[in-house]
Amino acid sequence: MHDTEKFWQWFSANNERLTMLGDLTDAERKALLALLQKQLDDYCEGLSFVMGEPTPSGRTLTFTAEGDNDLFRYVVALTDSAPDLDWWDFVAFKQAAGTSLRVRFDRFLFDTTKMHFMQLECEDEPDFIGLRVAVDMKHVAVDGKPVSSDDEDLQVGVYVTIEAMIGEFDCATLMGYLEVVPLPEEPFKAGFRPMDDLPDFVQWFKKQRDKE
Repeated sequence: MHDTEKFWQWFSANNERLTMLGDLTDAERKALLALLQKQLDDYCEGLSFVMGEPTPSGRTLTFTAEGDNDLFRYVVALTDSAPDLDWWDFVAFKQAAGTSLRVRFDRFLFDTTKMHFMQLECEDEPDFIGLRVAVDMKHVAVDGKPVSSDDEDLQVGVYVTIEAMIGEFDCATLMGYLEVVPLPEEPFKAGFRPMDDLPDFVQWFKKQRDKE
């Protein structure tokens, strides 16, 4: 466990096949990616990876702890010890994708341009952000079935959407409380802000926190 050298030795030995991933058959590609995940499990259970699409300059391989703060140090250690390999860019944690996102989770589709949020005070944990997120319950489910704001999958989907907007690290280390509510008829009068303001709000919050 936690042997970065062993992981990178395997990766380097299989670098050519991994680089040519797009030229493999579906079965070969799935088998190779399963081996990559096995090597990652051998290094540290609980980590996973996201393989980016190839570009003219190469491909990004992102290592993630899926928001588990206790495993963050292993993601950092693995990425910091990565060899310098042509074609590859190794990244720690899922990065922020910004605004105007459409995130699919389970039977839900979250359109950030149609969502709103307000800050909630975390009195016991002032260094963390509390959020109330308003979602259009009538249209968020792809299958059209009724949705309740206390639906666990809906709440997880909202969290996944926030993670996509601000990145894995900030989401895991800053989010203290999340509440999901139905979208009011007049969200601005109710004190909500557009969801796409969230990345800027998070940056503002971090600056204010660091001043104290």
